[in-house]
Amino acid sequence: MQNPYLPYPVRIDDIVTETEDKNLRTFKFVFLHSEDEEKFSYKAGQFAELSVTGKGEIPIGIASSPTEKGFVMFTVNKVGLVSTYLHNMRVGDIMGIRGPLGNWYPWEIMEGKNMVIIGGGFAFTTLRSSIVHMLDPANRSKFKEIHVIYGARTPGMLLYREELAEWEKRDDLHMHITVDGTDDPNWKYNIGFVPTITEQKAPPGNADTYAIVCGPPIMIKFTQPVLDNLGYSHENIIMSLENRMKCGIGMCGRCNIGKEFVCKDGPVFTLAQLNNMPKEY
Repeated sequence: MQNPYLPYPVRIDDIVTETEDKNLRTFKFVFLHSEDEEKFSYKAGQFAELSVTGKGEIPIGIASSPTEKGFVMFTVNKVGLVSTYLHNMRVGDIMGIRGPLGNWYPWEIMEGKNMVIIGGGFAFTTLRSSIVHMLDPANRSKFKEIHVIYGARTPGMLLYREELAEWEKRDDLHMHITVDGTDDPNWKYNIGFVPTITEQKAPPGNADTYAIVCGPPIMIKFTQPVLDNLGYSHENIIMSLENRMKCGIGMCGRCNIGKEFVCKDGPVFTLAQLNNMPKEY
């Protein structure tokens, strides 16, 4: 049985600086042993612990899709000891990944449905995983219309900009990119907060439409009533939480909300589930 505390050794294969403030970087890792890659079988929506010897580990959502083989990808915000150390590492350096951890978006239930992906800022990571998963040629026919609403403070704070541009060109995806504000005269997309653009662009809610929402708390707070007004069932609104997670396997007790552990019972919950939990997230 695999020791849940033992990370798989990986090598940094590529590093991309995503944002103009250089605080968000995407790391592409390759496993040192092929059998470890096979064991690290995940689904879009899960997370893992990035482990640096002598520094600690941090829980980060998996940004790559299970359909992308040969590597696993994470976008890391430089905010603390481990993430800062990781930002100073270079291609070729060795570290560890522990996981995959947590649950995932309910793909089996959402097959055959319309999908609305709503994301803000840094929280777009597992949503990227989900979009790539759905757009894969083997999966695209499993979903009806796909709308993506994604916003950041400024154009320079958007993640995965080359992919965003490619997705916008597709005729099987409705891409709605927005920023809070910009002085760029060449900006050709939306200007406005994510809840406002959601109100303008999202399709009406019905039994055949699911919304996946991931973003900062203030965005989620003001997006929920918009989805209510559009007629979305709380069973069909899927949220992803990152609530003080530490160990990733429900042992340390730091991330509990009532009797639920975000790292083990989540991080994915329906809004209907969250309505029955203490408002501690």
